[in-house]
Amino acid sequence: MKKLAVTAVIIAGMAFSHVDAFAQYKTANASEEAPKSESELILEEAASSEAPVIITLEQALQIALSENVSVKVADMEIQRAQYAKKGSYAALFPQIDATGAYQRTIKKQVMYMDFDMSSIMGGAGGEGTELPDGVEIPDGVEIPESGEGAAPGGSDNGGGLEVGRWNTWSAGVSAAMPLVNAQLWKSLKISGLDVELAVEKARSSRLEMVTQVKNAYFATLLAKEAFEVYKQVYENAVQNLEETEKKYRAQKVSDMELLRAKTTVANAIPNVYNAEGSVILSLWQLKAVLGVDLDMNLDVAGKLEDWSEHMFYDIHQHDSISLDRNTTMKQLAIQAEMLAETIKVQQFANIPSLAVAFNFSYNAMTNDFNFSEYRWTPYSYVGLSLSIPIFAGGKRYHAIRQAKNQYEQVQLQTVNTERQLKIAIRQSLNAMETNMKSYYASKDALAAAQKGYDIVAKSYQVGRSTLIEVNDAQLALTQAQLGASQAVYNFLTAKAQLEQALGQDFVE
Repeated sequence: MKKLAVTAVIIAGMAFSHVDAFAQYKTANASEEAPKSESELILEEAASSEAPVIITLEQALQIALSENVSVKVADMEIQRAQYAKKGSYAALFPQIDATGAYQRTIKKQVMYMDFDMSSIMGGAGGEGTELPDGVEIPDGVEIPESGEGAAPGGSDNGGGLEVGRWNTWSAGVSAAMPLVNAQLWKSLKISGLDVELAVEKARSSRLEMVTQVKNAYFATLLAKEAFEVYKQVYENAVQNLEETEKKYRAQKVSDMELLRAKTTVANAIPNVYNAEGSVILSLWQLKAVLGVDLDMNLDVAGKLEDWSEHMFYDIHQHDSISLDRNTTMKQLAIQAEMLAETIKVQQFANIPSLAVAFNFSYNAMTNDFNFSEYRWTPYSYVGLSLSIPIFAGGKRYHAIRQAKNQYEQVQLQTVNTERQLKIAIRQSLNAMETNMKSYYASKDALAAAQKGYDIVAKSYQVGRSTLIEVNDAQLALTQAQLGASQAVYNFLTAKAQLEQALGQDFVE
């Protein structure tokens, strides 16, 4: 046992290698103003205490609700859906944008007149041609320098006039707002249902997390009780070895009997080490589910025996089974409602829509980059836009058929899921009842095995029983002890699965 104690101290010492770093992290990120919750106080104590901090199942669930990664991600998903919903409502408000543009003309447009240009030019003159009195060249219009219509740069316009300037600048504000858009209005309801779906998925993550914490917590209790059983087996084997050595020295037993006693002790040692490692591993798994540091010094409270007192009540508590709160059924119901609204959205695509638009801008056209001499001219308009869907090649029709097909798929999935959930609930109830009966049978077997072992052990001391009979009695006692603990563990895990299927929240 001294070797076992030293091993336990070494393993426990390994668990505190990162405690100081975690304590500094928690202290640096803690808020001095906000009051600390019970779970935060427990984690701080576990990070700084050398002795294990004992937590109950309720405390473990509270820690997981605040530290579990899947729960945090689910909460963030709710925020994302809420942001998306607010973004969809923004489509009802005016969309205002500031615009600015610059355009460089590479080749100007050419304008032609249905009259003789030479009459304006005073004849088909050359470079010295002058316009008649009272005739002015409009801005942006360039008169060819030759009667053949040659444009600056040597291009031939064929007798036309180049219109525009080389640089065009514009800056302004535009606004648009839908007045009548049934498809948009219906899509807003889908955004609201998307938030409801995110909330229900977050609830599903919490229910899944609660089940995982319960299973890990009960697995730790089972591992600890198995460790106690195997440690008791080891202690009994050591005690029997000491008794056998006394008889051997008194020449009352043979060498074979002494070797059998030593072999029994040697066989018991690996079981103790394996059970001890299972306890450490189960604690690591529990802390991983909780979302805390694996080196945090936590331990679980209670025994599986404490949970056996409520077995009969727990079974009859679920006499009336209902799937009204099952999270999977709720999610399917929300998805079906979203698809029903999607069908209406696709149908509303055939309804005309009306929108209002406004624009105000300043424009300037120049041939140079002398900004101080630019002449900016305003331009503005307001108008209504009516869109009447007529023909889209069957696109809208097939979109409606697609949405209806998806809706029918969800309906079929709902029926099948309900059937599977009822089977799972019946399996959980059957497992609970079976393990309750197994537990009570194991209790009777345990009492008989314990009594039988005590009788055989005393008989061995007075020489009326053999070591083989002692080992057989010890094996029967070990199986009865482990069987009782395993029955309680199986009952509790089946109950956890049943509560998850029924959608029973821990906070309730």
